[in-house]
Amino acid sequence: MSATEQAHEALSAFLRSPPGRYALAWEQLHLNACVADIFGYHALQLGLPEIDALRENRMPLRFCASDRLLDASLYNGEGARTQVAVITRYEELPFATASIDLVVMPHILEFAQEPHQVLREVDRVLVPEGHVVITGFNPGSLWGLRQVMTRLGMSPFLPRAGQFIALPRLKDWLKLLSFEVNRGRFGCYAPWARSDRWLARWRFMEKAGDRWWPVLGSVYLLTAVKRVRGMRLIGPAWKRKEERVRTLLPVANRSLLATEEAFAVRVEDDAGAANDAPPARQARPAGEGR
Repeated sequence: MSATEQAHEALSAFLRSPPGRYALAWEQLHLNACVADIFGYHALQLGLPEIDALRENRMPLRFCASDRLLDASLYNGEGARTQVAVITRYEELPFATASIDLVVMPHILEFAQEPHQVLREVDRVLVPEGHVVITGFNPGSLWGLRQVMTRLGMSPFLPRAGQFIALPRLKDWLKLLSFEVNRGRFGCYAPWARSDRWLARWRFMEKAGDRWWPVLGSVYLLTAVKRVRGMRLIGPAWKRKEERVRTLLPVANRSLLATEEAFAVRVEDDAGAANDAPPARQARPAGEGR
């Protein structure tokens, strides 16, 4: 069994425990509200067949692609009816470019060998203005604090193989891929507890956490939109024919007199105007022959 398969088996075992069911119930509730208003033609859920993330979505084609099948004998909830298509690697998705309108990734980046490559593949298969929904465990929460205590010799609360990603870091990754984060929320404010009894006693912290310390939730949900900058086509710039402007040009034996108010033309011609009568014929002196 590979390291990735072992990590996913550890996550599956945690989700069957009381705190795992508590986290799944919160995620199912908010995923239903999140994907209900996202429209398109094709919706994809990557991994975690224990939860039906596309239950309330209304796209005509909805399916789950995971690297493992769901053991229906271990689940009695809605997740047991999830139809799963098996794929080998999340880093190489077998889907055409710009063919998916919605991708939901519940706890995929935390247990992937190359989370950056998984995000790049999701960016490739999403259409422009497509949506991606991501859920994960918050390392800056009470559960994250309990996980850090494993360095002191305590047993891990969350799966040991998980590389939990802080929300600001995840936003930076999405921003580099031209995603725009439009909404998100935190949840599961109860401290680490391994029994349903103790989790029920801490239920009051859900409302208090949403109001007083919202960023300390143990689970977060993030929605982002793929933005593609369009190009504006510019046609050829045809040169317009310059309009002919009538101007005064200097000619022979003419001078232009210019003043600040107007232009004047003065004709200087000693022979007179062209329409004047010809000069009188001179008489010949006496004695000249004809």
